Formats: sequence, C-alpha cells, structure tokens
Amino acid sequence: MLESDLHAGTRGEVLERGLSEATSDLILVNPTRATMREFVDAYQAVPDPPSVSLFADEAPLKQLVEDFLIASALADMVAADAVTVRTLGTVPRHSLMVSEEFLVSLVESGGRICGLTTVEESFVTGTYDEYRTRWADASSFSLRTPPLSHIRETLADDIGQDVADDFDTVLGMLETARGNGDGLDEVTVALLAAANNSQLLYDISRWGEDIRLASKATFSRSKNQLEDAGLIDTAKVPIDVGRPRLRLKLGDDELREAGIEKVARRTLQLLD
Repeated sequence: MLESDLHAGTRGEVLERGLSEATSDLILVNPTRATMREFVDAYQAVPDPPSVSLFADEAPLKQLVEDFLIASALADMVAADAVTVRTLGTVPRHSLMVSEEFLVSLVESGGRICGLTTVEESFVTGTYDEYRTRWADASSFSLRTPPLSHIRETLADDIGQDVADDFDTVLGMLETARGNGDGLDEVTVALLAAANNSQLLYDISRWGEDIRLASKATFSRSKNQLEDAGLIDTAKVPIDVGRPRLRLKLGDDELREAGIEKVARRTLQLLD
C-alpha cells in the first residue's frame, strides 16, 4: 500500500506506482491530456493492473482522441473492460488517483512530478465514495476510434499481412498519428502501406469504412493529397461491370525500391 509521497521525473512513474500498488479499482480523476497519454503507457507496463475508471474533463478527452496511437490503445483497454471512460461535470482543481486504500494528488513543479499521498481511512473512503457517486451519474465518453488490435487483425485478414506489417512499422516510427497536420494520420499510413503492396483503393477504403476507421470519402481525399504530392500513383484496373478500380502504387521508382520507413519519412517531409 502507498504510504509516502511519490517523487518522480514523469507522470508515468507516479501512475505506474499507483497502478502497481492498488488492490481495488482505481479512479483517475481530472487527468490532463498529458497525464492521460502517460497513463496509457503506464497501464500497459504494469503486469497486473486494476480496473480503472477514467473520469476526465471533456475538453482534454477530445484533444486526446485526435492522437490515433493513444486513442486506439485506450480503445483496446475499453474493449477489454479494463478501463471505462466518463466525463466530469464539475472539475476539481487537482488530478487525483483514488482507490479504497489511498489517495494521490498529482502536483507538478519545476519539471518534476510529486504524488502527494494520504492513506487516512476516513478521508480516503469519503473521497472514493464521493467520486463513485458522481461516476454513477456521469455521461460515458465514446472514443470513436477502433481498438488497435482490431485494426491490425482485420487489416491482415481483409487486405494482407504484408500491408498490416507495413502499417505497424510506420506507426512504430511515429509519436503521434492524427489528422490535424501534426504527424501522419491513420488514413495516410494505411494508404502508404497499401500502395507499398499494390493494393486496390477500393479494398483499403472499404476496409477502413467497415471498421469505422474513416469513411471512403476520407480515404479518397487523402489519396488525392498523396497523389498531388507525388507520393503515390494509381493504375486503372478494369472490372466486368462498372467503372475501373484504382490500384495504388508508390509515386516513383526511388520510393518503390525503398523500404516503408523511407517512404514514411519522405511523406512527413512533403506533407509537413
């Protein structure tokens, strides 16, 4: 059980300690966007973490889900019933970790993080019960991002393992993957992986729409952007009935001979 304050260089270290020590469900109250990012990593690093109620202000939650890497990893936890997300109505001043045994208030100063800890029974129990009551009346929050494990599985099954491997390789290079101009978004990554393996635009966009990653229109717009930048090209493939479909390929011989990592770096340079 936590009985002393936690001093650390990062939020993640404080969160890992709290997750490791909790023997009951944990409530993470009013985490900042940065704290939620580090919570996702910390949760995955703890061998046997407790169930967590993520009780956050709606504004940082909406900012968080713009980061595909974090949102899809958190969606995995939600799908596994390990983490539940609801929105706070009245937001407290501090960020808290509360279990039935301890309470930790996260305080940042001078680039360091301290978890001010108390185990005083009546205070901890009262605070835990208060937030459990508020939790029962709170609204759930939809991440609107499919779990990363589902994305990987369906991409391999529906399009091909080589495409799934390239998708994973590019994601592994990125700290963020979102569609607001900071990093590569998930649709661009999927299109690059598909083009590197000469897949049809129809197939990759249908897959993305089926799993609710993005609409076919979003895939088409992103394809046009990549094509205008000379990063990918298309070739018409006739079909028995209807308009020809488009086979994706990388934009020039140099890219076609390069690995997917070089393709991703070139894309970042040109689309930055």
